[in-house]
Amino acid sequence: MFGSVYLGVSMVATSVRAEREARKVIEENRETEWRKPSFGKELFLGRLRLDLIDPLPELDPAAEARGAEFRAKLAAYLSAEVDGQQIERDAHIPDEVLRSLGELGAFGMKIDERYGGLGLTNLDYCRALMLVGSVNPSIGALLSAHQSIGVPQPLKLVGNDEQKQRFLPRLAAGEVSAFLLTEPEVGSFPAGMRTAAVPTEDGDYLLNGVKLWATNGTLATLFVVMALVPRSEGHKGGITAFVVEGDAPGVTIERRNAFMGLRGLENSVTRFHDVRVPKENVIGGEGQGLRIALSTLNTGRLSLPAMCVGAGKWCLGVAREWAAERVQMGRPIGTYEAIAKKIAFIAGSTYGMEAMLEVSCRLADDNRNDIRIEAALVKLYASELAWKVADELVQIRGGRGYETADSLAARGERAIPAEQILRDVRINRIFEGSTEIMHLAIAREAVDAHLSVAGDIIDPEAGLGRKAKAAGKAGGFYARWLPTLVAGKGQLPGGFAEFGALAPHLRYVERASRRLARETFYAMARWQGKLEHKQGFLGRVVDIGAELFAMSAACVKARTELADRPEGLELADLFCRQATLRAEALFASLWANADAVEVSAAKRVLAGRYLSLEDGIVPAPADGPSTADWSPGPSTAEDVRRRF
Repeated sequence: MFGSVYLGVSMVATSVRAEREARKVIEENRETEWRKPSFGKELFLGRLRLDLIDPLPELDPAAEARGAEFRAKLAAYLSAEVDGQQIERDAHIPDEVLRSLGELGAFGMKIDERYGGLGLTNLDYCRALMLVGSVNPSIGALLSAHQSIGVPQPLKLVGNDEQKQRFLPRLAAGEVSAFLLTEPEVGSFPAGMRTAAVPTEDGDYLLNGVKLWATNGTLATLFVVMALVPRSEGHKGGITAFVVEGDAPGVTIERRNAFMGLRGLENSVTRFHDVRVPKENVIGGEGQGLRIALSTLNTGRLSLPAMCVGAGKWCLGVAREWAAERVQMGRPIGTYEAIAKKIAFIAGSTYGMEAMLEVSCRLADDNRNDIRIEAALVKLYASELAWKVADELVQIRGGRGYETADSLAARGERAIPAEQILRDVRINRIFEGSTEIMHLAIAREAVDAHLSVAGDIIDPEAGLGRKAKAAGKAGGFYARWLPTLVAGKGQLPGGFAEFGALAPHLRYVERASRRLARETFYAMARWQGKLEHKQGFLGRVVDIGAELFAMSAACVKARTELADRPEGLELADLFCRQATLRAEALFASLWANADAVEVSAAKRVLAGRYLSLEDGIVPAPADGPSTADWSPGPSTAEDVRRRF
């Protein structure tokens, strides 16, 4: 059960055998043990373990000073030398900008000082990405992909000393790295990977295949490539991670992709034809590639919400200035309730996103907690909320929100690229796991405790003996667990009194956490093994958990910073009130929804029953394949790699 949740909504129904293989691949590579405590895991089990995040892990003064010094230099350079609108117009980050960022150390923010990097904390790294992204999000995406999922992160996690010594100094000095997993017909379905790395007689590998959407692909001199090693004598085989030189013979950057946003991003289609990869370039051993990829994302995902938070801060500043200056019917538009609600939504959402990110970063830096759920939740939550924030900014700006910055400037108005931020943040709902994938991946982790005790009971393939054994184990677990969901600290009038005016919000979180755990248990009892197909229900469960985590983080952040930022209490209260309304709406729709009707309707749409509804238009182009196929062999395209 749930082994196929990573396949997401894009997976077309295949044979039972193929689906089982997909489940097996994911389950064999996901991290199954919980060696450290997890706030997120406990939250989904109905336990508000506030002690895991409050007090927040303390910041190291020396590390904070280094981070602040670097950000000051970075801010000065960005303000004086980088023209974000020129990057947007040219769809190109200038060579001199890339070189200067390298000289500042921006390509080595997450690389340890012993290898020439800055060795910043996760928190300071994310703060730097906010800063860079506020000038042009394409630069933030480049630096993030390079360090969060590119070569530095997997080497940091599982690379050996020789690999670190050989590659990390190059990357810290300004060379660019990229992560290559996706293929034209393979997204979140790794069992279908076709890129192959065949062992040679001398122990090296010959790499053949095509990878799609390699962020930084045209710039990168080093790739992390996921490829399938065939099982053979002396070779375990399986999906394996390799460090591949971008300029190696047989590597061709066939084209640069273009997108609706992040126009400066260097994203590529990359072909490998008989590329010899030394055995010393295998990361972590054969068959460990997917496990490494999933582990890399545990902290790597934090960079994406950092840029969402930066976008929220930018939108708030623009909305505040415009709503105060723009007068309609004798009053600034910000004084009208319809606009005031939007401004309050942007402010509350930005505070909530920042609180989630800061708590997650501090937990990651402290390294005493397992943050796989927290990192996934903040990625999911911030990407969805930032999109709504940007959309509301465009609405507040009206026609000027829809107009490009260049067009505004041409008639003498302030060049505010509101429509650009809307286009740029849209990809975050897809990058590093789409919202649909994230819902299902988090749901798998959220019910892990249940599956560990009841898996065989609800597994249709389990025999009677396995089911009986599982029943005994589950009985003991639920006899202890279910009574804890009846009452808790959230029902006590004085619960969480140390949080002052924010205490009612934490009492709500505690009660809602137990309620969410009960609803999840009811769903497992009702649907059993079929629960994995109830993606609407699972998505709502995850979204409720995200709201509760965000509320907890906001309260803790506000209390932590009370002496320096007393206004945080007001922002946390604002955000928690907004989040509570969303959580309650999600609770109501857990059981009262149109999921079954909509699934049935979709089947009829796909079967062509409603073709008449498409009459009266000129349809989208139907010539050519929806997904381009590829064949092994040398490239016939011109190489479009870029070197600076």
